[in-house]
Amino acid sequence: MRALWFSALAAFGIDQLSKIVIVHLMDLKSIGVIEVLPPYLTFLMGWNTGINFGLLSGAGARWILIAVAVVVSAVLIRWARTFTRPMGFVSAGLIVGGALANALDRLIYGAVADFLNMSCCGIANPYAFNLADVFIFAGAFGLVMFGEDGKSKGAKTP
Repeated sequence: MRALWFSALAAFGIDQLSKIVIVHLMDLKSIGVIEVLPPYLTFLMGWNTGINFGLLSGAGARWILIAVAVVVSAVLIRWARTFTRPMGFVSAGLIVGGALANALDRLIYGAVADFLNMSCCGIANPYAFNLADVFIFAGAFGLVMFGEDGKSKGAKTP
């Protein structure tokens, strides 16, 4: 379980630090766009009040999405208690840290601060995301690869 707590804290801290530096210290919230490695990487300020592609962006969705992040994190932590492989703990921690980091954004700003925009090969991507999203995706991929079915540790296979 230590790996879960460490990876959750690391994901949460890295995401929040990146937002402090890029959104506030580099003042992306006022500038709007900073070209870092055009056309591959651009900092593009976006405030996402819903989920992907602006879905669920109604007025009451803020509190619902915060509650969902907390409940999903609690359920994931409970499930992870049955894990035996370290990468399962790390993967669960990445999801928990990312989900709670985005929930904190919703609590403070009323929306999730998104700023990473990546395009490639002549395809212009109009959407922005943040490091918490990357951690959530990596954690979900890790759970698929390294997660366990949640059966008790000592259970014998028939």
